[in-house]
Amino acid sequence: MSTLSKQPGSRLAQSVAARLDEARTRLLATTPGAVISEIGTVERVGDGVATLLGLEGARLDEILLFEGDVRGMAVSLDRDSVGAVLLDPDAGISAGAMVRGSGEVVRVPVGPGLLGRVVDPLGRPLDDGPAIAAVRHDPIERPAPGITDRELVTQSLLTGVLAVDALIPIGRGQRELIVGDRSTGKTAIGIDAILNQKRSDVVCVYCAIGQKSSAVARVIDTVRRLGPFERTIFVVANADDPPGLQWIAPYAACTIAEYFRDTGGHALLVTDDLTKHAAVHRQVSLLLRYPPGREAYPGDVFFIHSRLLERAAKLNDALGGGSLTALPIAETQAGNISAYIPTNLISITDGQIILEPKLFNEGWKPAVNVGKSVSRVGGKTQFKAIKEVAGTLKLEYAQFLELEVFTKFGQMVDARAQATIEHGRRIRSVLGQVNAAPLSLATQVALLLALKERLLAALAVEQVIQFKDGLGDALMAEQRGLAERIDSSGLVADEDREKLLDWLKARAERLRRQGALPPSPPDQGPAAPGPR
Repeated sequence: MSTLSKQPGSRLAQSVAARLDEARTRLLATTPGAVISEIGTVERVGDGVATLLGLEGARLDEILLFEGDVRGMAVSLDRDSVGAVLLDPDAGISAGAMVRGSGEVVRVPVGPGLLGRVVDPLGRPLDDGPAIAAVRHDPIERPAPGITDRELVTQSLLTGVLAVDALIPIGRGQRELIVGDRSTGKTAIGIDAILNQKRSDVVCVYCAIGQKSSAVARVIDTVRRLGPFERTIFVVANADDPPGLQWIAPYAACTIAEYFRDTGGHALLVTDDLTKHAAVHRQVSLLLRYPPGREAYPGDVFFIHSRLLERAAKLNDALGGGSLTALPIAETQAGNISAYIPTNLISITDGQIILEPKLFNEGWKPAVNVGKSVSRVGGKTQFKAIKEVAGTLKLEYAQFLELEVFTKFGQMVDARAQATIEHGRRIRSVLGQVNAAPLSLATQVALLLALKERLLAALAVEQVIQFKDGLGDALMAEQRGLAERIDSSGLVADEDREKLLDWLKARAERLRRQGALPPSPPDQGPAAPGPR
């Protein structure tokens, strides 16, 4: 040791003394005793699933630590073995490798620090941002609120999609299934619902399960450009991720959303989609040698989704009055909504929005089948401003669809039926809407009022599309005070109704005087970015 270091006042001597004091303090604080670590071995591994020997004390959902810093989760406890799904790529793991239990169940970070972030189902950042500043880490599996903890669904959740808000309304705390064939606009409705929360206080969570990376990137970019990105959380498990990571994705996303509900806020969870989640569950179950049932799904495939969706609820005032609204998405084959997984989900949820390929291929977007779609709760929460002007809309549209079938076969109809058909064509034109362009409450009320008062009867169908396009911007520019009153209160006073009606009449009259316009496609715009 140098002469300088031997001097009592030298910096090196002070540093050494400080380290000795720290080591002495830690040593005195340590309680002597044996540390028990349960060790097991890998019997076989492959396709993201491992069978383990030993680990007699393992419990369900416990994190298991493999060699090479690979994590797994215990999902099956047999008498002689433990079945586990891997949460990381299994490169380097082989039969005979060591594995030990952690004593901790799978948890995910929660809190405001996740807002505006893209994470995987374990809460690890995927957006090259800083580490997540979590309030705490909650288990991904949590019990659903009990009956006494719940409150009636009384608040409306506007999606900005006129066909949904007017005919199939959704309430805060509801579970509404979006179901349809591939590429019919399912994801687009969920994304529109997220975009429309830019006007509200709802925190949004989008969960992607088994989607292509490019499709998820388009969704994120759309929300970044047009929606409340700073109040949205993206939980992503891509198609090339381990099946275990895809399996826990919806539960992790639900736990993240529940934090905002439990703190008195409101959250919206869009899960895209549960059909892929069921397929992952079937894959894992078959690899773990569970007995297969209908369509090779295991017997608990209903339970895995029911215990997830039951967590969406409106809490009572004693628990803060928060809400978690779930919009799960399911895919059908050839429009068969009676298939196994769609039927299960329909029986769990509080209603369904059914999309039809036929309508989509004809150019009508959103391709909602109004006759088959239903909301079992949201009608009681619908804004009074919409309810007053959309009361008979569903019946009128259903009558039109029935009569239209006869006209396609050249059947003759009387004047009354012809008037119903013409009015129905205008309803369909008004309900048509481009993706990624949600409508405000005031705009929806204005369009529905124009339909109810038959202000569009004198306009050609092509002119109805022009009447609708840009109406929201024109309303804010020319009648801002009126529009803001409707948006803030959800009501239309008698004076405001007359004022709005006069403004709509003037707009329709200007278009009528212009005469017929060149035909325009029904959707009036390019398809929205993002998967469907």
